[in-house]
Amino acid sequence: MGLTSNAALTLAILFAVLLFAGTVWQWPRLARRNWRAVSGRVGLLFATQLALFATLGLAANQAFGFYATWADLFGQEDGQGVVVDHASGSGSGGPLQVVDTRRVKERGGSRPESGGQVQRVDIVGRSTHIATPAYVYLPPEYFQPRYRTRTFPAAVVLTGYPGTAQALVDKLHYPRTALELAKNGRVQPMILVMLRPTVAPPRDTECVDVPGGPQTESFFAEDLPEAVVAHYRVGKKPGSWGIIGDSTGGYCALKLAMHHPGVYAAGAGLSPYYKAPIDPTTGDLFQGDEEVRDRSDLWWCLKHLPAPDTSLLVSSSRIGESNYEDTLRFIDQVKATGLTRISSIILDSGGHNFNTWRREIPGTLQWISGRLSGR
Repeated sequence: MGLTSNAALTLAILFAVLLFAGTVWQWPRLARRNWRAVSGRVGLLFATQLALFATLGLAANQAFGFYATWADLFGQEDGQGVVVDHASGSGSGGPLQVVDTRRVKERGGSRPESGGQVQRVDIVGRSTHIATPAYVYLPPEYFQPRYRTRTFPAAVVLTGYPGTAQALVDKLHYPRTALELAKNGRVQPMILVMLRPTVAPPRDTECVDVPGGPQTESFFAEDLPEAVVAHYRVGKKPGSWGIIGDSTGGYCALKLAMHHPGVYAAGAGLSPYYKAPIDPTTGDLFQGDEEVRDRSDLWWCLKHLPAPDTSLLVSSSRIGESNYEDTLRFIDQVKATGLTRISSIILDSGGHNFNTWRREIPGTLQWISGRLSGR
């Protein structure tokens, strides 16, 4: 029974309700003042509250996608699955393999030609050997005969930390939103490559090329586009790729667009921060390497590196987001570069959560669509 399954949540709710009813039913029998009655009351109250907190925790995890599995929750996930040797004739099928397909949850979308398709894939980096699962959204046009020779723009979409890639599909509704916007003529048909930045779980690598560790930035800047281009009809020229993320993914999106403007013509950070933290989830990211540390600080990059020829989007809220003042300062500093283009979404209020990001995603997809070309 999976951590994010409806069955687990339903069972937790049922267990909490039964404990509550049992407590009410047994309370008169435990009204005495002897040690057994007192212990019984304490035990029932403790069990009922524990069941209630477990139910709330499961519901919150389903809503916000913090952890994907029980192993992920308890820090036992170590599936870094390094795969090497993709030589011709090995039967591996290349660095990207489709393992499942599903339709977009949209009325009339049972056929991919009308509703698009979401494919669950496994990706292995050719140079970094990083292996990670992902979801790929293909628009209806991808399957239509008249577009059979067309290449499409692509946007990488990243979660926060720890996050789950499935939440980008089921909770933030990226494929459904892209489909609806394209049907209304507000965005061009795009391919979305959706995954979490935690490609070396459970460690939070902050999209850094860790000295002696996971080369996460190189994976997103080189291996991921290469694998997707080799499997799908995606534009190869500069201007074909963009990147979007929320929270940690937002920081990664901005950094990758700033560091690799020849790969990512646009980067959108929803509720981002602007400097890689060091905490128990990251470990020592820099290993004493000052260059790696400096490049992971976007404030330092704006001050000391040439302004990248790319477009950036940042979002925040006047009330509810802790990054509001930093975001205004970041906008001013990017504007001062004179080359890098900056846009923003500033809400009156909104917290650091899925509900806020769902309000920002339609505008973000329209913004990035206007800056990409599939040719």
